[in-house]
Amino acid sequence: MLRVSTFTGAKVTGTTTIRTTIGSQQLITKSLLARFYSSQIPLKVPVTLPNGIKYEQPTGLFINNEFVASKQGKTFEVLNPSTEDVICDVYESREEDVDLAVDAASKAFNSEWSSQDPAIRGEYLLKLADLIEEHSEVLAGIEALDNGKALISARGDVALVAKYLRSCGGWADKIFGSLIETGDSHFNYARREPLGVCGQIIPWNFPLLMWSWKVGPALATGNTVVLKSAESTPLSALYASQLVKEAGFPAGVVNTLSGFGKITGNAIAAHPKIKKVAFTGSTATGKHIMKTAAESNLKKVTLELGGKSPNIVFEDADINKAVANIILGIYYNSGEVCCAGSRVYVQESIYDEVAKAFKAAAEAVKVGDPFENGVFQGPQTSQNQLNKILDYINIGTQEGATLISGGKRKGNKGYFVEPTIFGDVSEDMRIVKEEIFGPVVTMSKFKDVDEVIKLGNDTEYGLAAGIHTTNLNTAIKVAHSLKAGTVWINTYNDFHQMVPFGGFGQSGIGREMGKEALDNYTQVKAVRIARTN
Repeated sequence: MLRVSTFTGAKVTGTTTIRTTIGSQQLITKSLLARFYSSQIPLKVPVTLPNGIKYEQPTGLFINNEFVASKQGKTFEVLNPSTEDVICDVYESREEDVDLAVDAASKAFNSEWSSQDPAIRGEYLLKLADLIEEHSEVLAGIEALDNGKALISARGDVALVAKYLRSCGGWADKIFGSLIETGDSHFNYARREPLGVCGQIIPWNFPLLMWSWKVGPALATGNTVVLKSAESTPLSALYASQLVKEAGFPAGVVNTLSGFGKITGNAIAAHPKIKKVAFTGSTATGKHIMKTAAESNLKKVTLELGGKSPNIVFEDADINKAVANIILGIYYNSGEVCCAGSRVYVQESIYDEVAKAFKAAAEAVKVGDPFENGVFQGPQTSQNQLNKILDYINIGTQEGATLISGGKRKGNKGYFVEPTIFGDVSEDMRIVKEEIFGPVVTMSKFKDVDEVIKLGNDTEYGLAAGIHTTNLNTAIKVAHSLKAGTVWINTYNDFHQMVPFGGFGQSGIGREMGKEALDNYTQVKAVRIARTN
């Protein structure tokens, strides 16, 4: 049997089946089926979101400002993680599609795009930010539909996308060089220049936000982009790509490919014409990309990778606020956050009080349909992720940790997991050491500042940390002592477009957002001129 998507009215509706038979009935060969299958997939399909909003969903690859079918005509299904139903099919890119996108991006880079007045690039980005805001409800709905995040969280993501693109637009004409004084014999200056075609590979947990974090600084600095979205969440990047064209960006400046990491992602990392690759995802995959980039053309690499972040509560903290921030730190976005505060450390004098309040708060978290009012935690994004989380919960119980709350799949349809808390853990347990990437958190006691600094730093990761205290001296001492790229004090998962984000250790290389992100997309050229008289 072969499943082929069918479309009825303004809603994508399930699948139909083609049966192959031998004998008196016609035999449909695999090649004919493949041609039939690909011919049935339009470049846009009508979709109705659960909240009633109707829109046209692009399904093609976005290359040279047009949506096109993949060269091989291959497609794959995109599932709704809340219902496990097919939303639609999209075209799957392969190596030859990467080549086409890179050629388009190279041509665009070598046009006036990279050398024009930077303020013009800024104007394009500002226009794109305006369009993101105009289409914000559709984009938020798409994120909630194919990622599973609560609609309220998706709206927050889209708002930050617009703010960040607008910030990048403001930076476009502020990429400064420098004058270097070496005496009267020479005139010296250094200038920052764009790298060229940038390959970008984004994850499935924040599809649109990561799209903006990659595209914004690359375009502001005069580069062009070939971007691969995550195979489980390609829809918002495709929708945003049509807004790129509407904003007036020249053809080839932004190219968006739907595809799989082992094929499309690897082709981007290895491509000799791509001068830089940026990746957000797991540490293991980041290491592979870095190796591939080095073995190809030694392209520049930035990586935003995994985390196992400590979230620390001191005895003088406001417990109600601290618990609210712990909830936000681990159950926001269904726990699928690289910087999630998945290791909670509580000073022993208030441990029981915090544990009781945290348990009550976790059990009050509303889990369910992302489009339902009051839902804070939607489903996990995929069956694979659901299985991984449930496996870790089983590992935790086998290791001897105490299950304080949650620990089970919720319902029998959709990838839902109860908010889960483990106590009585030891630092060598896998649930303490390894990134689970879901709504699962461990709680531990500590005695004093020195002990919790040691515990917080006992990890190969270094992406983020949280501190909850009313003592400024404690906050500063611990913040400066923790080996983490971001430290939140009396808050958590609190992002701003001007604050750089990235990791220490095996949490990555380079920074997203802020002025620092622009440095990742430029190279320095020194010019030294000798006097002629």
